[in-house]
Amino acid sequence: MKGGELKRAARARLLSREELALWRHVTADVKPRVPTMARPPEPITAPDAGPKKAVAVSPTLVTSSPEPIKKPKPMPPLAPLEKRLKRRLGAGKAQVDDMLDLHGMTQAHAHRALNNFLWRAAEDGARLVLVITGKGAPSADDGGAPERGVLRRNVPHWLRALELRAVVLSVEEAARPHGGSGALYVRLRRRVS
Repeated sequence: MKGGELKRAARARLLSREELALWRHVTADVKPRVPTMARPPEPITAPDAGPKKAVAVSPTLVTSSPEPIKKPKPMPPLAPLEKRLKRRLGAGKAQVDDMLDLHGMTQAHAHRALNNFLWRAAEDGARLVLVITGKGAPSADDGGAPERGVLRRNVPHWLRALELRAVVLSVEEAARPHGGSGALYVRLRRRVS
C-alpha cells in the first residue's frame, strides 16, 4: 500500500453489529435502482473477537436490472396526402377548411394553440387545415440571438405525437401558394359520432 492509501484505510471506521442491523432494517423495503448499491454482507469476525469487533465492508455495485426496460412501440406512420388533392392545392383549385398562423409565438404557446386549433377544427368537421410555422431566419452570425426556425422543426413532431393521433390523419409540407416549407397541410380524421 502507498502512503495515501494507508492513511485512508486507517481512517476507515468499522461498522458495529448494531449499525449493520440498523442498516438492514432501514433498507429492508427499499427497491434497488440501476445501478445501485447492494446491501453490505454479514460482518466477518475473527473466532476470538468479541461482539463489538467487526470488519469494515464496502458496498458493491449492482449492474443488472431487475426488470428489462420496455421500449415504446413505434407509432405507425401517418397516411400520405392524396396526389390528386396535393396537385389541386398546388394549382389553387382546392382550398383548406381552416388555417392557424403560429408566427411570433413561443414554443409553449404555439403547442397549446396547435392542440386547441386541431381539436376545434375536427369538432367543426374540417378535413384539411393549414398550419403556418414560418421558415425561420438564417442563424448565421446572430450574435447569441435565440435559435431560429424552432417552430418549423418542432411542429411536425407535435403533429405526429400520440396525443394528436385521434385527430391527425396526415401531415405534409404545403404547396408554394400556401407557404411552401413554412407551412403544413394537416389532414384531419372524420368525426366519429
